[in-house]
Amino acid sequence: MSAAAPAAVHLARPHRPVLVAGTLSELNGPTHGLVELPLRLWWGPQSAFDLTEPTMLAWMYENVLREAIRVEELRTYLHGPTLTRVWPELNLPRGVRAAWEARHPRLRAAGARSATGRLVGAAAF
Repeated sequence: MSAAAPAAVHLARPHRPVLVAGTLSELNGPTHGLVELPLRLWWGPQSAFDLTEPTMLAWMYENVLREAIRVEELRTYLHGPTLTRVWPELNLPRGVRAAWEARHPRLRAAGARSATGRLVGAAAF
């Protein structure tokens, strides 16, 4: 009789396990406008993120995914369909990406589609 393999623990950074939402549909955060993150999630000089700016939206999502310690933080600041759309472009620690893709195959598929598109485009040159 063999023992079941222990579940992998993914880290956002040393000693910080990644927090992953149970479903993408529970992520009902804002999709436009200015969003101000609390100091616990973002301690930079500019705390407001303009979600109409793709770079700022990605920056905010990266920070929330990396720093959240409560599911409510994920639900408040992330939006499931938006997360799926921007997933391939997010610059995330390996552990964060692995944990979210393990729980949400839709994110893994979005990343794979994007990678395939980049390879096809690169082959054209």
